[in-house]
Amino acid sequence: MSKIVDVLCKADRPESIITWKRSPKVQALLVSLSCGETPLTHEGFDAAAESVERPANHLRALFIHHGLLPYQDPHLARFETWIDDKLRDLAEEIAKPVLQFATWHHLRRIRSMTTPEKSAQAPVHSAKQEITETIKFLAWLRDTHQRTAANCNQQDVETWLATGPTTKKAIRTFIVFIKNTGTNHRVEMGHYTAKTRPAITQDQRVAWLRELLTGTSESLPYRVAGILLLLYAQPLVRVAKLRTDAVETNESTGNMRITFGAHPVPIPEPFADLLREHLKSRPNLRTGSDAQSPWLFPGIRAGQPLHPNGIMDRLRSLGIDLRGARNTALDEHLLASPPPLVADALGYSHQIAFLHADNAGDAWSRYVNLRTRP
Repeated sequence: MSKIVDVLCKADRPESIITWKRSPKVQALLVSLSCGETPLTHEGFDAAAESVERPANHLRALFIHHGLLPYQDPHLARFETWIDDKLRDLAEEIAKPVLQFATWHHLRRIRSMTTPEKSAQAPVHSAKQEITETIKFLAWLRDTHQRTAANCNQQDVETWLATGPTTKKAIRTFIVFIKNTGTNHRVEMGHYTAKTRPAITQDQRVAWLRELLTGTSESLPYRVAGILLLLYAQPLVRVAKLRTDAVETNESTGNMRITFGAHPVPIPEPFADLLREHLKSRPNLRTGSDAQSPWLFPGIRAGQPLHPNGIMDRLRSLGIDLRGARNTALDEHLLASPPPLVADALGYSHQIAFLHADNAGDAWSRYVNLRTRP
């Protein structure tokens, strides 16, 4: 406990720590940890989080950040608890196949790909949606047709998909799973392709860039995040995970570059000035996490970046169509450069870049064939 006391005492804003410690729940947790009633382990914090979730998770993040606990991805840990809660009250004929799906497919895959550098946040979000829709599908099967995952048929799947929102199509991974595991060979489901492709006009994109560069409608971090979306077609999930070392400055010229993919790209003025200002005043660095955070957008929790959903909510509240803005930004880059160059510069796959190029109706779709000719 002595090291964490030192960490809290060295915070740049001790008033924040004092305010935090005034909470009776925080005081009880600190006493429990200091006397050994709550072990200084992830299991101990898991147990404490059942009654004091926010203080326990905040303190756990500080312990991990300062090397007092081994790394544990918070999204993966909460996902495991979420699965247990989700299945607890379900009938066995629904809970059993969903547990197999969640454990053998999602948990095994997410555990294998999660590292301190690669958060489980995005795959966990996707897995939750697929599991939730699968539960709805299996409940509908039981209540409407008295069938289960093992004996449902193709007509059941087609009927389910034909009515209701497009989120119903999230059962596709489960359908593939029960077929591959031999649970049910009679059903199949292809990939879903959206019928519409949202976009904003180039004039709207320029207007939003101007507002975020010079306006006062949002605080600095969210303005910078929005410009990264509008200028470089960066998904906000990726923006939230950017590190400060992605930005580099040429000491002799003062020019700035940022890396999203295979090589860095220039940062034009006046965005470069705005980014310099943000780097000097990043938030959430003065309450125990220290000023050495690697994240371009540090979060409230020590050692973690801002949650992308928070960034999305703030920018949506301004009226920005996030998907439309990203599509239009990518289209503009593809109108000026071949898809492979855009893909390498902005961190997209070549396949995605060519698909967007075709949707945008540009002339680069013949690029691969043309470059092989004499």
